[in-house]
Amino acid sequence: MFLSKKTFILLLLLFGLSGISAQQIALLKYKGGGDWYANITTSLPNLIKFSNQNIHTVIDEKPAVVPPDSPEIFNYPFIHMTGHGNVFFDDNDVKNLRKYLLNGGFLHIDDNYGMDPYIRPQIKKLFPDQQLVELPVNHPIFHQFFDFPDGLPKIHEHNGKRPQAFAIIINNRVVLLYTYECDLGDGWENEEIHHDPWKIREKALKMGANIIHYAFAN
Repeated sequence: MFLSKKTFILLLLLFGLSGISAQQIALLKYKGGGDWYANITTSLPNLIKFSNQNIHTVIDEKPAVVPPDSPEIFNYPFIHMTGHGNVFFDDNDVKNLRKYLLNGGFLHIDDNYGMDPYIRPQIKKLFPDQQLVELPVNHPIFHQFFDFPDGLPKIHEHNGKRPQAFAIIINNRVVLLYTYECDLGDGWENEEIHHDPWKIREKALKMGANIIHYAFAN
């Protein structure tokens, strides 16, 4: 059963006071052959650790893995999705994911380079009557806890394009965030993986923490 935002925040407080094992966030294990697992080893754990230390969340540092058609998806207030290649949502995936997102869930899709032509049609399946809209630099998600006056930061160069944050917005709330030409997940990785300097990795972690903060607070 999905946890409401008020219930989730109450649990965070209770966990913090009692030392009980914290709530998890999850990585989406999708169909289609793409590398859904790209950010599971150090990327998401590093983001969780940074968020716990800097924005006072209480999240289990080991992320869960959940398929889009699983009822378990409703246990996670924040789901991350990434990869380089093909993505496919079947009818059961679409029905379950849409229900999740319309009932308080949050999906962050981070293009790890090469995902864009595959994910956009799948987002259209989820919300055929909605358009992905680019978030302006004054959107709260860029100023939630850390300030990004220029909007989404550029973490990795691929095609020399500017980074963009697209969203599906329902009742004035972002339910799906798609970060493109940015590669936040690579910036969350351990330094030895991509050899990014701390200044770059810190930007990625701060932006990721903003996304988590927004998902929990809205």
